[in-house]
Amino acid sequence: MKWTALSAASGATSHKRKRQVRQMEITFRLNGEIVRTPTTHTHSLLDYLRETRGLTGTKEGCNEGDCGACTVMVHDERGTHALNACILFMPQLHGKSVTTVEGLSRGETLHPVQEAMIQEHGSQCGFCTPGIVMSLAAAHAKGETNHADVLAGNLCRCTGYAPILRAAEKAAPQLAPHLSPAPLDVPALIDRPETSDELAALYVLNPKATLIAGATDVGLWVTKRLMDLDDVIFLGGVKDLVGITETDSALTIRAMTPIADLAPAIAPLCPSLAEMFRRFSSVQVRTAATLGGNIANGSPIGDSPPPLIAANATLTLRRGDTRRTLVLEDYFLAYGKQDRQASEFVEHITVPKAGLTDLRVYKLSKRFDQDISAVCGAFNLTVEDDIITAARIAFGGMAATPKRASAVEAALIGQPFTRTTIAAALPAFAQDFQPLSDMRASADYRLHSAQNMLVRYLMERTTNDAPTSVLEVRP
Repeated sequence: MKWTALSAASGATSHKRKRQVRQMEITFRLNGEIVRTPTTHTHSLLDYLRETRGLTGTKEGCNEGDCGACTVMVHDERGTHALNACILFMPQLHGKSVTTVEGLSRGETLHPVQEAMIQEHGSQCGFCTPGIVMSLAAAHAKGETNHADVLAGNLCRCTGYAPILRAAEKAAPQLAPHLSPAPLDVPALIDRPETSDELAALYVLNPKATLIAGATDVGLWVTKRLMDLDDVIFLGGVKDLVGITETDSALTIRAMTPIADLAPAIAPLCPSLAEMFRRFSSVQVRTAATLGGNIANGSPIGDSPPPLIAANATLTLRRGDTRRTLVLEDYFLAYGKQDRQASEFVEHITVPKAGLTDLRVYKLSKRFDQDISAVCGAFNLTVEDDIITAARIAFGGMAATPKRASAVEAALIGQPFTRTTIAAALPAFAQDFQPLSDMRASADYRLHSAQNMLVRYLMERTTNDAPTSVLEVRP
């Protein structure tokens, strides 16, 4: 590793300051070619492709992982994935393989997705087309045919999705060239530990370092806030922090487990929570984002904490060789403040199966897919002989932290599980929450929506447990 002094602008002023920008050399494949290149911690793959390599097929749109115009395929030991190049830092690619739209065809032979897009007139202005093609090609490589889900992270403003979906369906049964080369055997990077023990030791020595897992949040610190992250630790190599262990009584989800892995594991136990994770952003983001990262950043609008709090989940934190466990709701202290000490990181989350049996999760957002929640509500009531004997209700988007509705819970416990009881408990929401008005929703809208979610929970559980889905139209 080497250090290079570079001149950088300070804030919005024209003054210059000298800072030490750490560089490292990484090795990866790009469209089949082995590349060795120096890079900084926060140099994005998008900038590298367009500015350094002249591969301008990958487009810059929102620069925050929302529009999908920058989608590329990344191949690693886990398989083939569609990812957003704009919030993918170069060190995250060490030892992996990247395919851009320029590398998708073989000579004069187009990939089946490319050919089908032409035949079905799936492009007008064409700006979004490379990203759409790469999302569909990644899905094609994995045999995924739920094209609406696959395309949820790709915004098309002019063509419309009907011809794109027709192209996806036409390409699905066709054979495609092999695009999943084996990962490279590369030396370890100083800032990318390979075990949780190495991570713990390195973090103790660098307590001010920023931990980067999928970079779906931290990436925006760089692209939108223009932050300098001089000291970072990349977690992508820590394999023993990935995976889900199931016992008779609980699920233990290790912190680096991608959000994309959660829905299949949870669906047999709690279809409602699995559906929420299916709606968690886009395929590109779910593949990169991790459960530990979604919890650790403490966002009041993160979608995973409310249902996990309602399920009575616990959080295990580690510093060096010392571990401690706390109930998840106690981790969130105030806006931007969590109960996490210097050099302490999330190791795993434990979810009791008993907490998933009666859990229902409702995500309310302006767009059904690929959107941040205005309100995310999680309800978990225990009913015995038609009496509510226990209640855990938690919300995101209603306060400065993910928060339980303690007054509502108190109004329900010991009462019959009836519409009358629910109606009598609704005023207690105003005791628990004084939500803000912002671009996503007004305070009144949030409060009334939260109340309506409790009514919905009652109706679903008392009407043959039939869930209500906005995707279903029934007479």
